[in-house]
Amino acid sequence: MWGGGGYYGRPFEARNKPKGSSFTGDNKDFYRFELGSARVIPGFEEAVEGMKVGGIRRIIVPVELGYPNGDFKKLGPKPSTFAGERALDFVLSNRGMIDKTLLFDVELLRIQ
Repeated sequence: MWGGGGYYGRPFEARNKPKGSSFTGDNKDFYRFELGSARVIPGFEEAVEGMKVGGIRRIIVPVELGYPNGDFKKLGPKPSTFAGERALDFVLSNRGMIDKTLLFDVELLRIQ
């Protein structure tokens, strides 16, 4: 089991395109999930596989490996604040030219 880690996520900022604000998972209850459980977006699970305790990775998740149908409420990681939910929802539900690529900074704290 991927025992938990802290993460900070935000829409990836593409040059000359509108930008969203950050959504963060920074709280006392770090995000936990089991690899292979299909509880997180595919891009996040692929990126953390093979990490060692104390490891830090920057993950860039293209839209096709992100939240299915733009719904961040079904799979994690999920924003921990209302402002984070609004920021992520704005980017994922926007039908315009907004780049839906996501960026996460992840630190693995423990493995159970």
